[in-house]
Amino acid sequence: MDSALTDPHNGSAEGAGPTNGTTRPPSTPEGIALAYGSLLLMALLPIFFGALRSVRCARGKNASDMPETITSRDAARFPIIASCTLLGLYLFFKIFSQEYINLLLSMYFFVLGILALSHTISPFMNRFFPANFPNRQYQLLFTQGSGENKEEIINYEFDTKDLVCLGLSSIVGVWYLLRKHWIANNLFGLAFSLNGVELLHLNNVSTGCILLGGLFIYDVFWVFGTNVMVTVAKSFEAPIKLVFPQDLLEKGLEADNFAMLGLGDIVIPGIFIALLLRFDISLKKNTHTYFYTSFAAYIFGLGLTIFIMHIFKHAQPALLYLVPACIGFPILVALAKGEVTEMFSYESSAEILPHTPRLTHFPTVSGSPASLADSMQQKLAGPRRRRPQNPSAIYEESNPKDPAAVTESKEGTEASASKGLEKKEK
Repeated sequence: MDSALTDPHNGSAEGAGPTNGTTRPPSTPEGIALAYGSLLLMALLPIFFGALRSVRCARGKNASDMPETITSRDAARFPIIASCTLLGLYLFFKIFSQEYINLLLSMYFFVLGILALSHTISPFMNRFFPANFPNRQYQLLFTQGSGENKEEIINYEFDTKDLVCLGLSSIVGVWYLLRKHWIANNLFGLAFSLNGVELLHLNNVSTGCILLGGLFIYDVFWVFGTNVMVTVAKSFEAPIKLVFPQDLLEKGLEADNFAMLGLGDIVIPGIFIALLLRFDISLKKNTHTYFYTSFAAYIFGLGLTIFIMHIFKHAQPALLYLVPACIGFPILVALAKGEVTEMFSYESSAEILPHTPRLTHFPTVSGSPASLADSMQQKLAGPRRRRPQNPSAIYEESNPKDPAAVTESKEGTEASASKGLEKKEK
């Protein structure tokens, strides 16, 4: 995962300077401000719209758009998996030829980028299709096995409108594959970010804190402790980062002095901000306090990252500033409003699986483990109905007599009881 913010201007050692020994001319203050402002705006777009789409995704019933829920176990393992992947890519670039690796990765991300961009623009493109557009439904189904052992591998439903979006996305894909232009790179990067925020869901706030805390350490170590992340970010020719040229005003669209922002700095805080939006909606107060708070915290954190990077002229781990801001600001608001318990007991996955029982609080039980087990067993068992022992009673319950017969039977029983009482007195 690339999550470093780099500033390759003024021909610094961190920059992707020319290889012919010439020094890159310094960027103008206007060009630097334009690059930083564009990176900030491009980072905010997928977070905002991805969070809104995550709400519809959680409520949707389409199996192809069901989100992937991240549990606390997944969050704890993610920094380790990301570290192994990052180190593996670094070793690959050191051992094998960079051209062949990037060619293979370009083909891989070419396919993924087309699918991601098609899924991103599909809701917007549907507004431009006429009402009489001949829209047909299709289904792509791959199964494994036969009979009762048949298992679905791919089950994707789409229509003619989706095919049109796929064709438009393919044009961008071919442009990226042939030219590696920074605009095509950013279109794919924005699509990846928006889909990540939309389809990756944290199940609760505690899981989000675990994930962001682990990646906080991951980001700081691989940026400040080694040159691994910066090396991979500059060598990896794939749309895993957003870039913007700082010499755009001088060279136009052919500019090549880029500042870059890793997609990890967008998606990881973005899925936490989307979780807080769904929490706001669950409160049913018609306010989005926690969403706007965390969104403003992200702007503050990323702005602070850019400022410090510009001052020290060194790549910065953006999560070093984003994680404390995105976690701290909403928790302070929850403390002020007295909603900390509601925040940490909220379960986002309950929206996706509403019929799944979940334990949201733990009973307070004192005593020995044996008494705890007995109390839990009694709560689970609950009150039981007494079963009638007399078979005739069971028959009478299922075949009640008419009212007259019941009255006669009652009178006969009372008469026999009074006769027995008279005999006892004699």
